[in-house]
Amino acid sequence: MTRHLASYMLRSASACTSRIRHPFAAASFCTDTSTSSSRVKIFDRQLKRKQRDRAAWLMPSNSDDPFLNTVAHNLLDRLQDCKKTFPTALCLGGSLLPVTRSLYTQRTIEKLIVMDASYEMVQLCKNAEDASNNDNIETLYVVADEEFLPIKESSVDLVISCLGLHWTNDLPGAMIQSRLALKPDGLFLAAILGGETLKELRIACTVAQMEREGGISPRVSPLAQACVRDAGNLLTRAGFTLPGVDVDEYTVKYESALELIEHLRAMGETNSLFQMNTILKRDTALATAAIYDSMFAEEDGTVPATFQVIYMTGWKEHPSQQKAKTRGSATISFKDIQKQFGNHS
Repeated sequence: MTRHLASYMLRSASACTSRIRHPFAAASFCTDTSTSSSRVKIFDRQLKRKQRDRAAWLMPSNSDDPFLNTVAHNLLDRLQDCKKTFPTALCLGGSLLPVTRSLYTQRTIEKLIVMDASYEMVQLCKNAEDASNNDNIETLYVVADEEFLPIKESSVDLVISCLGLHWTNDLPGAMIQSRLALKPDGLFLAAILGGETLKELRIACTVAQMEREGGISPRVSPLAQACVRDAGNLLTRAGFTLPGVDVDEYTVKYESALELIEHLRAMGETNSLFQMNTILKRDTALATAAIYDSMFAEEDGTVPATFQVIYMTGWKEHPSQQKAKTRGSATISFKDIQKQFGNHS
């Protein structure tokens, strides 16, 4: 499914600094950080935290980002299909503002935990809540990394991550921690960017580097090269039951390639690879923008950017959930069903 969103300009704002509370005492957490040194590190998490600090300054609490709002709405729309209530919800990183705004309208949620590795981003969410005069939902704020979830096991009913988990070095591990944090029959909702995201920018950047520098270095992060089957395997590997996966592709239009880069900065979605050449020559950057405009500009003068979003849902196991029948327990064959429908036609 392809959706077209109108182009828009970004605004800057200042961030405030006040103390953020940590709602949990040292107890039984969902992970052991002592093994962190043995994990393969693709992304620089400290750099990503700084990028999200910067994004908090570029994205004021009253901003209206069509793309982020659309993804958050489509992700939370899955809650409308659930008859179950979720009194305690955990919102992890990514697009916190659009998600929390929507969750404040959910009458079934009594407590909301907002967590991000960026202090500035958490503070921004807190300021937005104070401005909204939300009195219906108790909200707690935590500064912590999604890779080391500081949440007690079986303590929340709902875990939501909107455009955040694709920056973790161990995506299956982060999903396992989310499952452990859930109570039995708890729901996991996540949206991550897929491998087709920013394909136009990748092409333009590659051509520019080949022309100007005679070689290429990674400028756009290798987002999850996942299809529906791969994402389903991730959910199963993490131990979720009743996994569900679907993919949407959005096209956002910009006035120029430079406006796209500014939008990525405001979302905190710029490159954070460990092995990355941090020096980008000015002529290469200008060449990238020029090539992008010449290759992909549309008749109205705007340039499109593709964002592929993979939506995932999964449940923590509970005896009340539906289970597949044991192999060989069927009482009718597909051949008989085909004959039956064939006779009706």
